[in-house]
Amino acid sequence: MLKILEEENNYTFANGMGVIDLIDAEVPISNVTLSNNKYYRYGNNGKNIGCRYLSDTVCELISYSIGCMLGRYSLDREGLVYAHANNEHFYDLFTGGAYQTFPADDNAIIPLTDQEWFADDATNRFRDFVRSVWSAENLQENLDFVAESLCLHAIKPKKGEAALETIRRYLSTQFYKDHLRTYKKRPIYWLFSSGKQKAFECLVYLHRYNESTLAEMRTDYVIPLTTKLVSYVEKLEQDKDASTSAAEAKGIEKELSKLYKQQAELNTFDEKLRHYADQRITLDLDDGVKVNYGKFGDLLAEVKSVIGDKPVNK
Repeated sequence: MLKILEEENNYTFANGMGVIDLIDAEVPISNVTLSNNKYYRYGNNGKNIGCRYLSDTVCELISYSIGCMLGRYSLDREGLVYAHANNEHFYDLFTGGAYQTFPADDNAIIPLTDQEWFADDATNRFRDFVRSVWSAENLQENLDFVAESLCLHAIKPKKGEAALETIRRYLSTQFYKDHLRTYKKRPIYWLFSSGKQKAFECLVYLHRYNESTLAEMRTDYVIPLTTKLVSYVEKLEQDKDASTSAAEAKGIEKELSKLYKQQAELNTFDEKLRHYADQRITLDLDDGVKVNYGKFGDLLAEVKSVIGDKPVNK
């Protein structure tokens, strides 16, 4: 439709200026500058454009759902719903019914882990989002569609993986990279990360961060996860001792090796988190993302990508 309108405009202006015989009014489809025009977005010569477009669109849906989880958007109101500072006025919106269909998280902390440690992690909440929008009746079918679409381009398919596992893998490995690219390395959802082993990671919405956020992150998630890891390691150690299969024992040993590294990483992260939580850091949004992002040392992921090699002082 826009292509037709642009061509009609070209014809009208060319005709009015008496140059209709000199100017071609036709507009190539690749020049129709809409982000949902896959030929403009990817170029005419790209392979599997349709698959890539579908995969990218599903990634955008997941990003929107994250925004609903954190309160930036809402299924009950159009457009941007919350973008104040320090959680100010959020509870007025919350109690005023702005998030009835799909509730926003009360503290804007969304765990982003490669295993299900918390019922309110990003993967489970995305499942709830899909159920809220498209009903429980078609939930599995829709989750299958999302997972299959992600594997068209966003991530590689993995044999034998359930739909929710695929979605979890995308969220834990690729989502934040996509978010950084979308916002040109000035993210609005910040990824707090324990480090390379990914023992614990969570998203925090910049506009809802406040001086108690880090303390809540520690008491609600990091400390409980420490206990959960201890229990899980003890169980696996018992399973290993009881195993009569060499292959099974080897698999358990591999999992234990990973968990030992995660335990060490999480303990180090907890110490750092406590240090920064005690400072009760505040943000000044007027300083911009680059300055504020640098206030948290290496608690955040992709620090160099956002602030560069040198800290920004202001």
